[in-house]
Amino acid sequence: MERRTFLLTAAATGTTAATSLAGPAEASGRTPGLALPVPPQSAALGVSARDWPKAGGNYGNQNHSALSAVTPKNIAKLGGAWHLNLEGGSTAQYQQCTIVVQHGVLYVETTQQNVFAVDGRTGEVIWKTSLGTETTNMRGVAVAGGLVFSISGANIVYALDQRTGAVVWQKPLIVEDNGGDDGCDDNSGQCGGNSGGLAGAVVHFDGLIYIGTEGSTAGARGRGYALDAKSGDVAWTFWGPPGPGEYGHDTWEGDSWKTGGAVPWIHPAVDPELGLVYWTFGNPYPRTDGSSRGGDNLFANSIVAIDAKTGARRWHFQSVHHDIWDADNVMAPVLADLLIEGRRRKVVVYGSKTCHFYILDRRTGEAIHGMEERDVPQQAEQKTSPTQPFPGGEPFTDPFPRLDKPTRPVPFYPAGGLYSVFWDRATIIFPGAGGGGDWGFPSFSPKTGYVYIGYGLVNSSYSNTHGGRVNTARPLGELFGGGLVAMDPRTNTVAWRKEGDWSLAHGNGILTTAGRVLFQGRPDGVLEAMDDTDGSTLWTWQCGAGVNTIPVSYEIDGEQYVAVLAGGNGLPFPDIPKGDHLWAFKLGGKLPPATAPTPPSRRNQIRTTAVTGEAAHNTVTLGRIWDTRTGAPGTAENTVAQTAMAPQNLTVPTGTTVTFVNPADNQQAHGAAAFFDAEFDTGLLMPGQSYAHTFTKTGEYFYNDPVFPQSTGKIVVQ
Repeated sequence: MERRTFLLTAAATGTTAATSLAGPAEASGRTPGLALPVPPQSAALGVSARDWPKAGGNYGNQNHSALSAVTPKNIAKLGGAWHLNLEGGSTAQYQQCTIVVQHGVLYVETTQQNVFAVDGRTGEVIWKTSLGTETTNMRGVAVAGGLVFSISGANIVYALDQRTGAVVWQKPLIVEDNGGDDGCDDNSGQCGGNSGGLAGAVVHFDGLIYIGTEGSTAGARGRGYALDAKSGDVAWTFWGPPGPGEYGHDTWEGDSWKTGGAVPWIHPAVDPELGLVYWTFGNPYPRTDGSSRGGDNLFANSIVAIDAKTGARRWHFQSVHHDIWDADNVMAPVLADLLIEGRRRKVVVYGSKTCHFYILDRRTGEAIHGMEERDVPQQAEQKTSPTQPFPGGEPFTDPFPRLDKPTRPVPFYPAGGLYSVFWDRATIIFPGAGGGGDWGFPSFSPKTGYVYIGYGLVNSSYSNTHGGRVNTARPLGELFGGGLVAMDPRTNTVAWRKEGDWSLAHGNGILTTAGRVLFQGRPDGVLEAMDDTDGSTLWTWQCGAGVNTIPVSYEIDGEQYVAVLAGGNGLPFPDIPKGDHLWAFKLGGKLPPATAPTPPSRRNQIRTTAVTGEAAHNTVTLGRIWDTRTGAPGTAENTVAQTAMAPQNLTVPTGTTVTFVNPADNQQAHGAAAFFDAEFDTGLLMPGQSYAHTFTKTGEYFYNDPVFPQSTGKIVVQ
C-alpha cells in the first residue's frame, strides 16, 4: 500500500480527518497591533524593577520588568557584564533555575544541589551552600524575612540565612510511607505507590512558603504544601487526588486516587487582595491508560484557587477530564487586570499543552470568553470522558498534526489531533507530552497588553503500555520545531507568531520589559532579544549551553542588567547542550559571547550504539532486537518494541548494498520504508523474504516497519 494512503487510512481510526493533517498553510498572523489600553495592574501583585523578587517576577507571574533603559534603539550595545561557571564548567547536569534578585544580590541554585548568593555587579560569589548530593530539578528559591528558602533532592526544605547561607532550619517533608489500616500513612496521607519528590520554585507570601511535588509518572499522590516560613511547620496540605470525604473524591474509580498523580510541579501565582493561591495540577496516573481510574479524576489537569491561609478550595477549573494524553497543563498561571468590553476584569491565564489558553475570572473561575463542553471521540477501554472543555477564542497553535509542519507524523502510525483516542496500537497525537505550551513560562506585558508564550511542535505516540507495548512519547525519527506567539487576552486570539527550528516550551521562559524588548532563550544556547510589537529579532547572544530558564532583569545604581542561567535541559531534545553558565548583561558590557556548543538534533535521534555494516554482514533483520552480547540479531520475534530492527543503528560506506531480511521463523509480515525521503521501500516482506538496496549517497536515513511502525531504524551512510 502506498505510504501516504496507509497513513491517512490509519488516521481514520483516530479522530482527525485527513484534511486536518494536510490543512492549509497557516497565515503569518494578523497585522501587528497592541492589545491596549491596559488598566493599572493591581498594586498588591507587586512590580519587578530594581529587584526580581521571585520566580515569575511578581505574585502574578507576569515575568515583566518595569525597567526601561534597554530599548530597541540601544540594544546593539548590550554585552556581557560578567560570566560565572557555577559548577566549575561542569556539563554533567542541566539547569532549570530562575534567578531571584534582591538588593543587588542574585540567588540561584543548581541541579547539583548548591545554592549561591552572587554579587549582581561583579559576579563574585558571596556564599555557597550545599544541600546534599541527591540531585533533582531546582527551579528557584524564595527570599523573604532574611531567609532563602529551597527544596532539595533529599525532599528536605531548607531555610538559609540570607547573609551567610548558613542553615537556619530544615524540614524533611516527604518521608517513607509507613502505611495505616487503610493503606495510607496516618501522618503524611501518602497511600502507597511512589511517594514522589519536591518540585517547583518556592513561593513566599505573608509568612508562608508554598512547595509543590512531582512523581505523577510513577504513581505518586500529588500535593501542595504551605509551610510556616519561620519554623518549617506544615500549615496545610492540598491533595491533588482528594481522599475520602473530600470534594472530588468521587471522581476516582475505586482506590485509584491513592496513586493518582495530579502533582503540582510548577510554582503557583498569588493574589494578595483576594487571599488566593492559584496552583496547577498535572496529569493523572497511569499516564496513558485510563482503564483503572474511571471518572473525571479531579484535581488532575486543573487549576485550583486555594485559600492562602487555610488551604481550602475556593474554586477549580479542570481543563482536561480523565486525561490519557499527558496533557498536564501545569504552566505557571499568570494574573493580569484587563479591560474587556469596557469592564475591568481580574483574570488568571491558564494553559496549556492543549494549545489553548483558559482565561478565567480569578475571583470566581468564570470563563471570561465562555467555555463549551464539546463531544469528543470515545474509547470504551480507556473510559474516556464524553466531553471536553473548549474556551472561546482560538488556540495559539493548531492542535493537530500537519504535513507542512514539524508535526508531520512519522508514516504508518495512526495519527490524530487533540483528544484523539488510542488503546493497544501506538498512535501519534499532537499536542502530546511535549507539544503546545507545555511548561514554558509566559509573560504579560502591560505595555502591549499581550501574553507571550513559547510553544513546541513535538508529536507523541501513545499506547496503553500493556504487554510490553511502548509509550513512544517522542517517536524516533520525528521532526522537532516550535515558536513564540503573542496572544491578545481580551479576545483570546493570536496577534502574531514567530515560528522556527526550536521547541520553546520546556522552561524557555519569556521576559518582557518596559523598554519594549522581549527576551527568550533557545535550546541551542542562544538568548534572543526581540521587539515586543512583532517579534522581530534585535540582538542575539551565545550563552554556551541551552537556555531553558527565565531571563530576569534588575538594577544597580541606576544601571539595568539582564541575567540568565544557561544550563540546558533534557527535553524535548535529549542532546540539548548542558552547562552551568550564569550570565549578566548591561549596555556597554565588554565580555564576548561563549563558544557555540553543538546544537541539538532537530530530529529525535536513535541513540543505540552504532553497528558497522561489516559486523552486521550488511544485513538488517526485521522484527528482531540486536543482542549486544552476541553481536547478532536476537532469536525471538518482537512486534511491540521500538528497537526491533537488528541492528537498529547501522553505519556503512557509500556504495554498500544492505539486505533487509524477514526471518523464515517470524510469524508476521514486516518491512522497512525510509522517511521523510524516498530512498528505499522494501514493501511488505513475508517470512523468509528479503530485499536489497544499494546506498550511493551519504546521509542519515530513518526508516520504520509499515506493519509495526514504532519499530524504527537508522542507516548512516558515510
